[in-house]
Amino acid sequence: MKLEYKSDVFSLLLKEPENALDVYNALNGTSYDDPADVEIFSLENGIRLSVRNDASFIIDSYLNLYEHQSTFNPNMPLRGLIYISNLYNEIVKDHNLYGSHLIPIPAVSYVVFYNGTKDQPDVQTMKLSDAFITKPPTPSLELKCTMYNINRGRNEPLLSSSRILGGYSTFVDKVRKHNQKSNSLEEALSIAIDECIDERILADFFKAHRVEVMKTAMLDYTFERQIELEKRDSYSDGVAKGRAAGIAEGKAAGIAEATAAFSKKEAAFTQKEAEYNQEINRLKAQLAALQDK
Repeated sequence: MKLEYKSDVFSLLLKEPENALDVYNALNGTSYDDPADVEIFSLENGIRLSVRNDASFIIDSYLNLYEHQSTFNPNMPLRGLIYISNLYNEIVKDHNLYGSHLIPIPAVSYVVFYNGTKDQPDVQTMKLSDAFITKPPTPSLELKCTMYNINRGRNEPLLSSSRILGGYSTFVDKVRKHNQKSNSLEEALSIAIDECIDERILADFFKAHRVEVMKTAMLDYTFERQIELEKRDSYSDGVAKGRAAGIAEGKAAGIAEATAAFSKKEAAFTQKEAEYNQEINRLKAQLAALQDK
């Protein structure tokens, strides 16, 4: 499955202008109430939204990039730079870059919402300059990405001020809890959606988009699980190489006990490798079936 086809429930939520406006207001301490003030464009893994600032009569003064991540990625500033460069290129395509007049461009606000299972701070700022091989005291080029942890119990003031962020966080928490109770992922999603509707948590959204949410979430969770298992498989391959080297060294030294211990570990790792490969193949088949629906 190619990453560019991967979507998530969060992106589905923010495709609706009123929902995007709710998140924008929560982040910026504003109180816009007209969804018509929001203009949304799709991005590869998130959204780009611009908000008309009627208070100062400036239209499209900010270019807001919102992304959702369930796996921490330290390369978000670099990815953002590529996105923004492409967007700016589109914005100025009808202007003369070599002319004598300054071309006005919108300022950028780049935000990532994280809800992965690995612990991360409530808020952290990632900078493009963190990746520079040489660390200049004052970088000529910089891009900052603010990442908010929207798991339950984190960033509570932000989650309580946003119906969308708070509701989405609750939904994900419910899915995880039900999935841990030996329910299948499909069952966990269905139960979580029913509970959200009953508790009036993003109820209208789940009623209108239940089928799409189910399929999208299944793809998203299955994709993440496949990546996790492939990482483990790669780690297992590395361990296997080290194990083989250790066995050869032990045999050469005539250490029978060490050889027996390595052989025992070898059998265990072989079993694990077979289980991982079987699960990866199952997930790939499941992804293919979901995409064909």
